[in-house]
Amino acid sequence: MKTVVHINQHNIKANSKGADLPVITVKTYKSNTYAKGLILRDQAGQEIGRLIYSPDKPLSCGGKVWLQFNDEVISVEASDDLLV
Repeated sequence: MKTVVHINQHNIKANSKGADLPVITVKTYKSNTYAKGLILRDQAGQEIGRLIYSPDKPLSCGGKVWLQFNDEVISVEASDDLLV
């Protein structure tokens, strides 16, 4: 099943003005699930990382949403060909 994770920038902006909205949407063909963070697990159920929303303690660059992995990332491939 295809799963798409969407970051809602409008909710991030609204939260900076006092709202308390989830900024992450996990979409499948069956449903939409809204969250303020995600735990990413492998097929064995082991946590491999997290998608973090931290408006009160952003990264030094100002980022409020980021992926954080537990182990060293072996390979990162950036490509414009991945765009749908």
